[in-house]
Amino acid sequence: MEIKVNENNVDGALKVLKRKLQKEGLFREIKRRKSYEKPSEKENRKRREAKKERIKALRFKKST
Repeated sequence: MEIKVNENNVDGALKVLKRKLQKEGLFREIKRRKSYEKPSEKENRKRREAKKERIKALRFKKST
């Protein structure tokens, strides 16, 4: 990943970097890995995430 700093605007570049990391889910992943996750919790989380993705895909499919 590469972020360009224009005219020494480090704050703007940092904002762009944080937005890209947020979009990729890095902060969510770090938060999730802070503590141990039981296998049953992991399965439930994966099911919830898959359901969320399916609903999101259907929503975008209907609009086009």
